Amino acid sequence: MKVQFNSDKTISGDERNQDFFTSQITEELDRYQSHITRIEVHLSDENGKKEGRNDIQCLFEARLKGRKPIAVSNRADTVQQAVSGAIDKLKISLETILGRIQNK
Repeated sequence: MKVQFNSDKTISGDERNQDFFTSQITEELDRYQSHITRIEVHLSDENGKKEGRNDIQCLFEARLKGRKPIAVSNRADTVQQAVSGAIDKLKISLETILGRIQNK
């Protein structure tokens, strides 16, 4: 499973952050690794440099083997919270999709 990061100019996309989030994503989604080929992570700050609540958005686009990609997004006050929430939403979506496959 490959993890690719994209961020806007207001969010630091340095290698240290990418390594941290890549390991978090890989660890949390380990049980689905055989079904996922790639995850694209898009981080953006909706208000730019202005302060605001729930202005950090994290969008995950997961590419599944033999299926159409799925996307989930989460908004939060920090990048860490936004990524963590998106991981949780992606796990729920994967459980639903893969559960349907197993029940056929």
